[in-house]
Order: sequence, then structure tokens, then C-alpha cells
Amino acid sequence: MASEAKPAGEAAKPRTHEFLSICKSLVAGGVAGGVSRSAVAPLERLKILLQVQNSQNIKYNGTSQGLKYIWKTEGFRGLFKGNGTNCARIVPNSAVKFFSYEQALKGILWFYQQQPGNEEAQLTPILRLGAGACAGIIAMSATYPMDMVRGRLTVQTEASPRQYRGIYHALSTVFREEGPRALYKGWLPSVIGVIPYVGLNFALYESLKDWLIRSKPFGMGQDSELSVTTRLACGAAAGTVGQTVAYPLDVIRRRMQMVGWKDAAPVVAGEGKSIMEYSGMVDAFRKTVHHEGFGALYKGLVPNSVKVVPSIAIAFVSYEMVKDILGVEVRISH
Repeated sequence: MASEAKPAGEAAKPRTHEFLSICKSLVAGGVAGGVSRSAVAPLERLKILLQVQNSQNIKYNGTSQGLKYIWKTEGFRGLFKGNGTNCARIVPNSAVKFFSYEQALKGILWFYQQQPGNEEAQLTPILRLGAGACAGIIAMSATYPMDMVRGRLTVQTEASPRQYRGIYHALSTVFREEGPRALYKGWLPSVIGVIPYVGLNFALYESLKDWLIRSKPFGMGQDSELSVTTRLACGAAAGTVGQTVAYPLDVIRRRMQMVGWKDAAPVVAGEGKSIMEYSGMVDAFRKTVHHEGFGALYKGLVPNSVKVVPSIAIAFVSYEMVKDILGVEVRISH
């Protein structure tokens, strides 16, 4: 006897549920990105200023001095300059990144299990690393123009001859005066850097949590759940390793983004000087090391480390907490 067809309303319910689940996951990722980045906005701005300032015109020479100098010369608002643009970029970036990670992880695990002998395979750090790398590339590429203009908005000061008035003005000005390709300056080192950075963040965070739950050192994870403090520590460890490995590429990316900016702030070009031109990523590495030494590839690492530890930790934990509040599966990997 032929089975009865399901009513159209019942058939639509799974699709509606799946759509809502996707929306909730994207919202959770966006909230996590906005909260984590706003919490460390002053350190984010100082990091970029340290990365791009001219070696002959040093104004920022450390975390404490740099923050005090910004406060003295630009006030409280100066500490958060560029954060609106940053959040406008990081919210969709974070939403896409977390969602892409979950989908990539499912796809990679399914493909791996299709291979003979791997039918019962479980998630491994390598599979998580691959999924994290895919998620990072997708999210970075989708929002890169926002990151490019955010760097310029963050660097400009009251002394900048040209003032970008906001995100749209910066995007349209760069597009009009420097061409569409300028919006993707520094994209290659960004993509190369995001592979170990995001990949290691996800892989280490999830692997550390799984290890703590399985081994239960010091009585952790007795109920197959870790405390917020422990998860924050896992996120901090993952973020520290990831950003240290990828940091030189982040410095080169920032410097390449400034090329072509004729009215840059003096802190970038130096008084009466122009920004150094780079023909590509390799040339940027070569000139940076040649003129400023190998240590220049780690300019701003200290404030970035202070920033990354809470930022990555807050992002992961916020994501899981928001998903829990919205009634979505809490664990990032299934």
C-alpha cells in the first residue's frame, strides 16, 4: 500500500527549523565577534599604529606609553577610533567564520568517513585545523574590503591631511581614487596568515576542551561540561598560539594596505615623507626586514597578545553562551 504524502505544512517544518537554526548560529557568531572586539578596541588600535608607524618618527613605543599618548592627544574617543568600522566588519566576519567552521567540519568529516576503513572515524585536531582554515579563508575574503578601510580609519589622526568620514566614504574614496583592486591590498598575506591563525584557534580550542573532558585533570569536566573560566583559558591558549604564528603576515598586510594612501597620517609616513611602496608580499617582507630588522615583523605583538588572550577567549565563550540562550546546540563541533 502506498504511503500517504505528508502535508505541505509538515514538509515545510524541517526547512523552517533548519533556516532558524542557521539564523541563530549566524546571530551567535556576530554577537560573539562584536562583544569580543569592542572589549579590546583600544589595544586593537594601538597594535595597528605600532605596526605601520614610520621607524624614523616613533610616537608609540610600548603598550602603556602608547595608550597614554592616545588618551593625552585624542582623548577617550581616540581609544575607540575605528571600532565602529571594526565591528561593522567583525560582526559579519565572525558570523560567517563560526557558521562556515561548523559546515566545513561536517563536510570534511563526512568526506573522511567515506574513505575505506574510516567509516567510524571521529574528529581529530587535523580535521578541525582544516575546517578552521576553510572558515578563515571564506570569512576573510567576504569582508576584506571592510578590513582594508578599517585599517586606514584606525590609523588616521587629527593631523591626517585627508580625513575619511566613515566606512562608506572610505570605501568609495579608495575605489574611486585607487581602483577596485586597492580594496584587496594585502589580501594574499591575509589569507596565508588566516590559515594557521583561525585554523589553530578552532583546532586548539576544541581539542583542549575535549582533552580536559576526557582526562578530567584536577576534577575538571565531571559532568561533561567545562566551567566558563576553563573555557576562557582554552580560548586564551588557542588565541595566543595562533596569533604568534601568524603575526608577521598581519604586519605585512597592514603595511600593504597603506600603500597608495597619499594623505596618510605623519605617524605612518613620517613628517614630509611618503609611505614605502611594495610590489607584493615578498617585496614587503624583504624591505621591512632590510630597513628595520627582523623584529619589525613583530611590531605591536605585546598589545596584540594582551588583546588576543581575552578577545579570542570571549569570542568562543560568547558564541557558545548565545547559542545556548537561543536554544541551539552549544558545542561548536558535533
